[in-house]
Amino acid sequence: MFSLSLKKRGIDIFEFNSNLGLKRLNDYEPGVKKLPRHLKQNGFYEYVQPRRIFSLEPPEYQMIFDQISGVLNEKLVADYAIKQSNMLKEHFHAESFKLIIGGDCSILIGTALALKQHGNYALFFLDGHTDYVDTKISQTKAVAGMDLAIVTGWGVDGLTNIYGLKPYFEESNVYCVGNTELDEDYIAPILDSDIRYIDLIQLRNSGIQRIAEEFLEHVDKENVDGFFIHVDVDVLADCHMPAVDSRAESGLTYDELRHLLKVLLSHEKSVGMELTIFDPDFDEKGTIAKEFIHQVKDFFE
Repeated sequence: MFSLSLKKRGIDIFEFNSNLGLKRLNDYEPGVKKLPRHLKQNGFYEYVQPRRIFSLEPPEYQMIFDQISGVLNEKLVADYAIKQSNMLKEHFHAESFKLIIGGDCSILIGTALALKQHGNYALFFLDGHTDYVDTKISQTKAVAGMDLAIVTGWGVDGLTNIYGLKPYFEESNVYCVGNTELDEDYIAPILDSDIRYIDLIQLRNSGIQRIAEEFLEHVDKENVDGFFIHVDVDVLADCHMPAVDSRAESGLTYDELRHLLKVLLSHEKSVGMELTIFDPDFDEKGTIAKEFIHQVKDFFE
């Protein structure tokens, strides 16, 4: 069940710094595209000591609403997802752990597409929001708020059904964990799905160890080829991670995040993890980045 440490496995970093999945607010272009450089400047890569680094620059940021689908930057996001998946596919033969640094949550689509072409994978979706909505519910119509719905096959074909591979993840193989947006209309769709949904309150009531082990038992029982971990840093409490576009007071503590990831990353079928939504424009002095690195560095030593 348990693998070598990530460092012994070897870590490949993929820099997918797209901000196309976010809406411009108050003439502000989302700064999440700066995250790989920001983490590198503040010492993260020194701890990770990646075996290789791959980068894929996104198209220039735009605000294009598709008149038919009503989705922001639909074609641009889809084109970038295809390029992501092609880059990842070239390196899936290696046993290395894939650490993907965003960018916004729309980068999950490219990873999901690559995984679907490689086999049958599960997803542990760790996020302060469910991201399981469509354009009728989404206020921004931006892909970063709909990514979980898209990768499980709910939404416009241009994003959900690339190469006719819909869905990229079976809903029954997805755990959505940590949501703090508990509006009834917002969570209604995911409650009506086959996704295992555990909001922050439920996570704490059930216990982090139990939920992580339950997911790993599912992975073993279903004999999937592996699993991927999505981490939107807004799953952390605002006191720890205010450098995000959608702040909320409640959220995980660093102790809780470390506990959860320690259990998941120790499993031999963990193939990769992505970090999204951390916006360096809200962390000009690097204080938040340095604390984040300090809190997670043990996984990479």
